[in-house]
Amino acid sequence: MKFTPYWLDTSSPGPDRSTTDVGGKVDVAVVGAGLTGLSAALHLARKGASVAVLERDTVAFGASGRNGGMATTGLSIGFRDAIARYGFESASAMFLAYNDAIDSVEKLVGEEGIDCDYARTGKMTLAAKPGHYDGLQKTHDVLAERLGYETQMVAKSALRSEIAGDFYHGAMVDPKGAGLHVGKFTRGLGESAAGLGAQIHERASVEQVRRLGGTKHEVVTSRGTLQADQVLVATSGYTSRPFRWQQLRIAPVGSFIIVTEPLGKEVCDQLMPNRRMASDTKNLLYYFRFTPDHRLLFGGRARFAMSSPQSDEKSGRILQKAMVSVFPQLADTRVDYCWGGLVDMSMDRMVHAGEHDGLFYSLGYSGHGVQMATYMGKQMAEYMNGSLDANPWRDLTFKRIPGHVGPPWFLPFAGAYYKALDVIK
Repeated sequence: MKFTPYWLDTSSPGPDRSTTDVGGKVDVAVVGAGLTGLSAALHLARKGASVAVLERDTVAFGASGRNGGMATTGLSIGFRDAIARYGFESASAMFLAYNDAIDSVEKLVGEEGIDCDYARTGKMTLAAKPGHYDGLQKTHDVLAERLGYETQMVAKSALRSEIAGDFYHGAMVDPKGAGLHVGKFTRGLGESAAGLGAQIHERASVEQVRRLGGTKHEVVTSRGTLQADQVLVATSGYTSRPFRWQQLRIAPVGSFIIVTEPLGKEVCDQLMPNRRMASDTKNLLYYFRFTPDHRLLFGGRARFAMSSPQSDEKSGRILQKAMVSVFPQLADTRVDYCWGGLVDMSMDRMVHAGEHDGLFYSLGYSGHGVQMATYMGKQMAEYMNGSLDANPWRDLTFKRIPGHVGPPWFLPFAGAYYKALDVIK
């Protein structure tokens, strides 16, 4: 079994960017070579800006190469909860931003000719309990009646048309959801940005940022120092010093994934004939899909813990047991990959983007980053160019997480809380 992300192991590595010269002056320094950072670099370079991308590890090393490869619709908190919190008009705009985000991924794939197995097979939200199906029905009704947005309800009696087994109690399907090989996509974005002149520097961790006035900064890295007229922090769940203001507003929550041996097309057709991107309604949810080479990818918040080889292996055993509970047919199936990564959870589980003390940032994708991170890279390129309306999250207050002082000591307590909620609700 490999403890490396399937997506990175099965995509062609890019050129070695760990020996590039870091220095001089650029229009924009982007911190983080994931989906937000590379999308921003690409769109800024399209505008003629000089861009340097500074990455602590390698392209797509973080959350952008460690997720489920799902570009799905909907907010992390749920549409009805968003209405209660923000009002119908604002909640609707936020909800629909995710559709715009998937469209932006699809457009980039076409424009840049990125071969990444992109396909819109739909998103399926599965009811973990009978009462959860009633909640999905209410969401379906609100979307249809107030927003004119179509989803499909699948009762438990008809659920085998979507998924084999009796683990779940019905589902809501949104046909607009998509899947892709996120390793190929992210690395393709990097190649496209570099082709337009963006400099990508790997193994160049940012150690200090000195404000020179306004949005101008001197950026000190482990491989050299440069000056930038603007700096964009795009580090998601890997945000740390020197970006302490952003760090204390993000909880880096571990999410873990296993990928089976190849199952073959016939088995995949039996298990999930429509190839949906699937997740369930628990707080500590499961999410799963098939890979382009007919493996089952199965992930979840197996444990509220940070990722490490020991933690990943323990979480992998938990996930394999969960996978067999959903798909008993896979009891004897070999697991080929197991890995973990960090999800950037904000206090309100919403995206936050803007500018603070001269630094621009876009963070807090809360498990929905494939499409939204890509989209926000594009939108931040516009926002940093003076178009404030390009940032759909500009009116949200980015609150500090109480008691957060750096290392996320509170994760086990949060995990216990959400586990209890899943038992009683």
